[in-house]
Amino acid sequence: MSRYWSDFVHNLQPYVPGEQPKMANLVKLNTNENPYGPSPKVLEAIQLGVSDRLRLYPDPGSQELKQSIADYYKVNTANVFIGNGSDEVLGHIFHALFQHEPPLLFPDITYSFYPVYCQLYKIDYQTIPLTTDFQIDINDYLRDNGGIIFPNPNAPTGCLLGLDEIEKLLQENTDSVVVIDEAYVDFGGESAIPLTQKYPNLLVTQTLSKSRSLAGMRIGFAIGHSDLIEALVRIKDSFNSYPLDSLAQAAGVAAIRDRVYFKKTCDLVIESRDELVKGLEELGFEVLPSATNFVFTRHPDYDAAELAAGLRKDGVIVRHFQKRRIDQFLRITIGTPAENQLLLSLLDTLV
Repeated sequence: MSRYWSDFVHNLQPYVPGEQPKMANLVKLNTNENPYGPSPKVLEAIQLGVSDRLRLYPDPGSQELKQSIADYYKVNTANVFIGNGSDEVLGHIFHALFQHEPPLLFPDITYSFYPVYCQLYKIDYQTIPLTTDFQIDINDYLRDNGGIIFPNPNAPTGCLLGLDEIEKLLQENTDSVVVIDEAYVDFGGESAIPLTQKYPNLLVTQTLSKSRSLAGMRIGFAIGHSDLIEALVRIKDSFNSYPLDSLAQAAGVAAIRDRVYFKKTCDLVIESRDELVKGLEELGFEVLPSATNFVFTRHPDYDAAELAAGLRKDGVIVRHFQKRRIDQFLRITIGTPAENQLLLSLLDTLV
């Protein structure tokens, strides 16, 4: 610790990202990256963007990307906000929309960046326990609050909440912002974006990191009422007017427009997920229902940390959370069919 730090920095407990080890021949199933590369049209767009024009600042509003997203989701550009990954978008949301006297509400088992943002921006919050089968019960959120946020599908559980339940929450909760974090929705869920046209307090976030294979480009966005978007723009332009570089904007446009490749790779991941779930269940694992590009699983007779360590010895890494209620679960990213089969073969020797 340094005496030159601002006082509040001493007590910050930052988010810990998934491990990015530098190991040869590694099967990396711990950070929910897409096993398939980005669209060839994305690579072409990036190559075309490499020119002397990189000496110029990028479009601060990412207007072409914003228009592509608006066209895809059938909304107006005034309803779209673009950020440097959905984490930055979420950070601006916490800063702009959740700093109120009543507490922010989110699940006890969810994306672990949420309490970090609350700590950073001094936001009071309450965690709402998932049900015994790790589901979100919206009735638990019908209380005084300064905002509500949860992923759908949830992470790290992978469980999906139906749009009927989300709409029920919006009908009952009209005095604060509800944020649905849809990082994984393309792998089996139905987006709540159409509901933003009906409920002015709903904001939906998404990322191009997962289903569009662009984790390395850092592109995220939010869709909601123009009043909510304006609040985010005010924060952005008070922090960084140019969050997306020119190459990221070009890549994002190409990724959104290549619908055929997008659907093809999503279908491949879903097919592989179904096969992996079947294989895990045959080995005696319990697998929570997943609508994501990962599964959340445990074995009744074997310790999760020991299983993760055993896999690691053979060059396969998965995510283990040392947290209450889920310390016996492993989160396993869906890999290629060959990677999934290797995982199952190794687990067969461990259980």
